[in-house]
Amino acid sequence: MAGTFVIAQGGGPTAVINQTVVGATLEVRKRHPGAKVLGSLHGVRGIRDGNYVDLSAIPENRLRLIAGTPSAALGSTRDKPDAAYCEVILNGLKKAGADAFIYIGGNDTSGTQQILTDAAGGSIAFVHAPKTIDNDLEENDHTPGFISAAEFVAGAFLSVDLDFRALPGIYVGIVMGRHAGFLTAAAAAWQLDPDSGPHLVYVPERPFSAAGFIDDVRATLDRHKRCIVAVSEGVSTADGKALVESLVPPDKLERDAHGNVKLSGSDLPSALERALAEGLPGKRARVDALGYMPRGYVGAISAVDAQEAFGAGAFAVAVAGEGGGSVALQYDGSKTVLKKVPLKNVAGKTRHMPDDFMKPDVNQLSEAGMAYLKRLGPEKYKVGKPFV
Repeated sequence: MAGTFVIAQGGGPTAVINQTVVGATLEVRKRHPGAKVLGSLHGVRGIRDGNYVDLSAIPENRLRLIAGTPSAALGSTRDKPDAAYCEVILNGLKKAGADAFIYIGGNDTSGTQQILTDAAGGSIAFVHAPKTIDNDLEENDHTPGFISAAEFVAGAFLSVDLDFRALPGIYVGIVMGRHAGFLTAAAAAWQLDPDSGPHLVYVPERPFSAAGFIDDVRATLDRHKRCIVAVSEGVSTADGKALVESLVPPDKLERDAHGNVKLSGSDLPSALERALAEGLPGKRARVDALGYMPRGYVGAISAVDAQEAFGAGAFAVAVAGEGGGSVALQYDGSKTVLKKVPLKNVAGKTRHMPDDFMKPDVNQLSEAGMAYLKRLGPEKYKVGKPFV
């Protein structure tokens, strides 16, 4: 098949995205001895600038070490190429002699591959390999990177719940996720019992009311004497406005190159602390943004996640041999299986957390939501229930 494969990483790093790079590289060596594998540095920018590392020349033992290392070893980019930029990328791929381009990433990455596929007319095989801690790609049961991030979040909220049993108060943890609530929901995955936190979970799929939030926290304090809350950074009010835009003054909002409000960069924690202080005066409250830590924490790399990410990279090489497409992780009722799906089924689309993953009348996970999370990330830690 291909004489030259180009591989790139796009979007936010994860704990296991390097597994996909190495899985693809070693699969090329197995299937196509002598083929060249070029790693594009900083996503599609490397293709634009002709900036590559020759993965073909790197010994397998070093590649294996890189595979188990969090972050994006090739560097990444937030560039969201339009048709003109994609033409530049296509010319760069042709200049490199590429027969296949494997781009590892999420929604925007799949969209780029769709544009390139349409423009190239079959001269190059374009493959999208999934990666996102948001777990929001269509056609996928779950995505590489999510399980590791979910285990970090689950462990963090288990820990803070134990802490606040000793010294009761209010704790709010803000979790990454602009449009999908899967990662925030993972905060509840390792609850010890119904009395355990997080007692409240707020996800983007449900409108957020600041007044309702205060009422929920007050009721939880009355019942449990403490209140642990998981809030997705992407929650919005009923009018569709991001919560951060409702609570943070306009001059304090940060925006990205596309004009989107930077959910993690704006001062949402302080704004929520002020809201709690005003609505529940005299109550001890702490609000933290977990920030980037869940997506590549070296102490929370799931073995299953790593194995699946490696397999997705290897499978991407097979998909390239079939002309291109998107790799999908699907569940057949007993195990995760890899499937090739059309790029158009994934490109530019967002998968939302199913409504039945939340209880209908309260901001808590349902049995269906808990079952899904426990299937992916069984409890790692055995802890005793405190006396208080």
